[in-house]
Amino acid sequence: MKNSILKSIMVPLALAAAWNPVYSQGKMNVLFISVDDMNNDLGCFGNPLVKSPNIDRLASQGVAFSNAYCQFPLCSPSRSSVLTGLRPDSTKVFDLQYHFRQGLPDVVTLPQMFMKNGYYVARVGKVFHYGNPGDIGTNGLDDKASWMERINPAGLDKTSLELDVVNYTPSHKDLGATMAYYSDKNGTDAEHTDGIVADDVIKLLKKHKDKPFFIAAGFYKPHCPWITPSKYFDLYNMDQMKLPPINAETRNNYPELALASTKPWPYLGLNTEQTRECKLAYCSAISFVDAQIGQLLDAVKSLGLSDNTIIVFWSDHGFQLGEHGLWFKQSLFEEASKSPLIISVPGIKSAGKICPRTVELVDIYPTLAELTGLTPPADLQGYSLSPLLQNPEAKWEHAAFTQVQRGKVPGHSVRTEKWRYTEWGYGDNGTELYDESNDPNELHNLVADQKYSKVVTKMKELLHKDHPKHVTGGKAVADTKNIYSN
Repeated sequence: MKNSILKSIMVPLALAAAWNPVYSQGKMNVLFISVDDMNNDLGCFGNPLVKSPNIDRLASQGVAFSNAYCQFPLCSPSRSSVLTGLRPDSTKVFDLQYHFRQGLPDVVTLPQMFMKNGYYVARVGKVFHYGNPGDIGTNGLDDKASWMERINPAGLDKTSLELDVVNYTPSHKDLGATMAYYSDKNGTDAEHTDGIVADDVIKLLKKHKDKPFFIAAGFYKPHCPWITPSKYFDLYNMDQMKLPPINAETRNNYPELALASTKPWPYLGLNTEQTRECKLAYCSAISFVDAQIGQLLDAVKSLGLSDNTIIVFWSDHGFQLGEHGLWFKQSLFEEASKSPLIISVPGIKSAGKICPRTVELVDIYPTLAELTGLTPPADLQGYSLSPLLQNPEAKWEHAAFTQVQRGKVPGHSVRTEKWRYTEWGYGDNGTELYDESNDPNELHNLVADQKYSKVVTKMKELLHKDHPKHVTGGKAVADTKNIYSN
């Protein structure tokens, strides 16, 4: 799939200046904020439970995309697609081990594009998937070619609290793959990893504010284990924690692989009370990272960067919180496939509006290229969101594609504004069709209903036209031995 913005890339300066009056003052900076495992349960997207005042503040300054979808609901595949502008079938990243440069050694990543154009480029925390603390070895999955400076913080939550964590899934030895939490009564924000991320990013902003920069702030929360200072747990109470109803009789309505991301099913074997505790801890982690994002927004304003800094906020994928009995990610339902995405551009006239159009995280790369007047690689597979930033209700004819792996069996899903259609094993292992307008919780699989046979045919054609079969086998096949890994 070719990048539609190439037709207009010859006049990016005029295009940007036409609707962004501060563009002509010089190069625009980019503050690139990522979070880990955050779903759309945020105030700006209409969730009344989760307290996210700073993310909501950012949404009031930009455009929030309420239907943005990741390309693969697992950290490394998703992040690789965002940062290369290529889909998993092109990067061949379907797991946590394979690195895209093994097959694409010369690909120009998003931060590389800025580096090649004279920007200071750095990251703090987790942007590509990588191990922390310490520097990156040959198997670390970070990308040294993409950064001039890399900072890998580690706070109390990663270094000294593991023995006190409440862990309801002890068979998963890695706390990064567990239903586990800890309310830290003594540690401060600044002593936790994401607090350190915020502090280090602010130091970079201060140091490089007088030159064009692309600085990536990679926050770790709300990824499990849900360890935060106690004040964030205190924002919530158990009476607020409701679980989606599960009708076990409808399980036969779903292909077996659709529910295979959570074993044992449901809730990884936790009882209702334990599951509600974990939901409270997850909400607490969102509020904690929201507070750190607030520090960055305050710094941008206090340093006089508001008029020349684009801010992008995104999560690598969503997160299941009991819907369909599932937890974590790696499903092709809405909750795992949908990701929060907010883009704030100085001078934007549509600030504070919600864009309901179906977009993808792979669109971020071409969007930033157009907004900053830079020429991206010719083979990007997303589309610039600039028309939607100008008019969030503008016509948009692009679908969103998400995929996963179940061992050697792939799952592919296509989402339009009206429908979601999913195939497992290219249809050999089951199919699904949901009417998103009338069944947003995806409770009724309509694929076998003859009344929708024409819709199935149309969606199947769309899936196979724009999302052809990828090559499986060898290192291109996901390692699903630990399907809950980060």
